[in-house]
Amino acid sequence: MAGLVEMVRELVRQPSVTGTAAESAAQHWFAGKLRENSFQTDLWQFDLPALLADPDFPGLEVPREEGWGLVGSWGGENGPTLVLNGHMDVVPPGDLNQWTGHDPYSGTLADGKIFGRGACDMKGGLACNLYAVKAIQAAGIRLKGKVLLESVVAEEDGGLGTFATLRRGYRGDAAIITEPTNLDIIPACAGALTFRLKITGLSAHASVRREGVSVIEKFWPVWQALEELEARRNAAGHPLMARYGLPYPLSIGTLKAGDWPSSVPDLLEAEGRLGVALGEDPQEARRELEEAIGEVCRKDPWLQNHPVEVDWFGGQFASGQLPAGHGLLDLVARTHSRLHGNTPGLHGASYGSDLRLMVGLGNVPTLHYGPGHVNLAHAPNEMVPVSDLETVARTLIAVVLQFCGVEE
Repeated sequence: MAGLVEMVRELVRQPSVTGTAAESAAQHWFAGKLRENSFQTDLWQFDLPALLADPDFPGLEVPREEGWGLVGSWGGENGPTLVLNGHMDVVPPGDLNQWTGHDPYSGTLADGKIFGRGACDMKGGLACNLYAVKAIQAAGIRLKGKVLLESVVAEEDGGLGTFATLRRGYRGDAAIITEPTNLDIIPACAGALTFRLKITGLSAHASVRREGVSVIEKFWPVWQALEELEARRNAAGHPLMARYGLPYPLSIGTLKAGDWPSSVPDLLEAEGRLGVALGEDPQEARRELEEAIGEVCRKDPWLQNHPVEVDWFGGQFASGQLPAGHGLLDLVARTHSRLHGNTPGLHGASYGSDLRLMVGLGNVPTLHYGPGHVNLAHAPNEMVPVSDLETVARTLIAVVLQFCGVEE
């Protein structure tokens, strides 16, 4: 499978950070690969104003001037359609000093692993999608149904790419997203909602600090209330999330307060992430957080008159789940077991993904199955084992043949 390895390395060399010109360039480059391999190819530029105004728009966190969608179609019209979805965008490489021996965009092959930003999240999976269809084509096999190979952007900050692809009308009878799952099967993903808190105090000289109202002091009971809310929301578990000690985290990621060392700080902004439980309405999750903060305000004389402001912005990920009993899960599990001699693990994921758009908005039954481990995603020295790529590609070949059917 040398062709698969080289394809992953070529993809990693594309520095397709979310929202950059390189992201668009990578989509055009990959469109050329699809055309070379006899895919009917649709490469289109997003109508960003229309998408951003859509009531179901999933949110974004990175400014962008453009976005490109890409779908390749191959196969027949006499059977079911299987979507193979993967995202082209990657997060920035971070501190380059923490990349030991491997440039983040080198695609270095060493010790049976491919290193670089996006190697496992998720250019390895994207390459497996294309390679699986190429292998079927090379064998001279004609499908009854068809494969839709979707390369999407903006997954890392909300899901604009898959959202735009669904709005363009692309659907399938089922879908596999080849996110890094460590060769397990993930039929469900938790959600995640980004929020911002703003607290207003009263400034004063530090020498008479009691004349002012410190927003840091006012934030402390808010922090405690959020910790208590997190514990309550994680008290009742879901079988698919049993492996996680904290399946639906509530965290504060940024905190800014004050503008002078010897002044009482009078403005605080905090940004965080609220995990959404499987099957939970995101609006109910928002209500719980707002009520917890409202209770703090009702108990504090200052906050009664200067309540904490809550703003929901950026990526708004609902949870998503493959419908119970759907045959796609059994097909992928049986195929993996037959080809590789072991039973893949089955569990949910504690992060949000495009699965929730495919299932919730597109009504397309969807699961994750792909190469690499999520613990390496977004990390320095990100890598994907070649053995994982080979395993996933072989599984996908067999799944496509069984799901779409073969012309005699």
